[in-house]
Amino acid sequence: MDRLMQKINVLNIQPLSLADRAKIEAVDPAVQLTDAGGWFDGEYRETWPAFTAARYLRPDATGSGTREQRDRLLAEAEVILGGWPFPLDLRARAPNLKWFHQRPAGASNLLRGDLWASDVIVTTSRGLGSTLAMAEYAVAGILHFAKSLGRAAADREAGAFHPRAYRPLLLEGKTACVVGAGGIGREVGRLCAALGMRVVGTRRQPEAGRPLPPGFRELGEPDDLDRFLPDSDFVAICCQWTPQTTRLFDKDRFAAMKPGSILVNVARGEIVDEDALADALERGHLRGVVLDVYVGEFEHLPPARLWTDPRVLITPHISGASDEDRHRAIDLFCENLRAYIDGRPLSNVIDWQRGY
Repeated sequence: MDRLMQKINVLNIQPLSLADRAKIEAVDPAVQLTDAGGWFDGEYRETWPAFTAARYLRPDATGSGTREQRDRLLAEAEVILGGWPFPLDLRARAPNLKWFHQRPAGASNLLRGDLWASDVIVTTSRGLGSTLAMAEYAVAGILHFAKSLGRAAADREAGAFHPRAYRPLLLEGKTACVVGAGGIGREVGRLCAALGMRVVGTRRQPEAGRPLPPGFRELGEPDDLDRFLPDSDFVAICCQWTPQTTRLFDKDRFAAMKPGSILVNVARGEIVDEDALADALERGHLRGVVLDVYVGEFEHLPPARLWTDPRVLITPHISGASDEDRHRAIDLFCENLRAYIDGRPLSNVIDWQRGY
């Protein structure tokens, strides 16, 4: 791609630090970066559910510029750096758009808008997000129920200790199953192994001939999940949400899980059939469930049937948060921007058929 005399119009539509802006502009003199972070917040309030706006926008965020000015920015953009939320009609308003990069890792974030299955190249930050923080969260969730820590809050509320109600488990020697051994799942497996657990996992396309990821005893294909579940004390869902993984954990999978096991979901709520999950809890089949995600999390609160159950711990999609920013979305964007200028293939391009 000959860019010697041609500018590349790059539009940012999410909050961007001065340091990150400098990184992008330093990629090549041809890069002409327009920073419109926050400009579209008013549109998001009008086009996204109120629950989403309250969760992801500052209370005083109303956007900037006129609709015509924002349309002009989109129309001139060849490359757009975005995140969550994003303009739902982005493709229709950006006729010159060639490539969109979304800073989050999950491709399913884009299902709402008109970019999905479009002719635009779309990349994500898959595998480069806050993977360690999310893995630590998964292990913390396992420990919460393995050590009966929820009993402490119940005892405090009752004003009396009930020592016999605590049923702590020893983690060493137990089996942890990682569903989706990608960036997050590999970190989960490594940490579980460090605590003495036997770690197995699944991946859509295991890398034949390559060494197992650190800590894993076995890494199988998706069909191996049914073989792993009956022996797994802990199950961590870390896979992408695709048509193939929608309600992956249904009544049959819950029935196949080891009695008294613990489930952690740091992926997407739609991977779990929540009615089947509630039924499994009602039967006393599971010891505990940790959900950082749930179906419709961007639109409403969790279903009361799960949220009020003391065996279920639900958090508002915060597993990737920490006191250190290790998210490498901008680094990946800069690497891809260099490749785009050079005419080389980009990393983490969404395969619309595969779903991520």
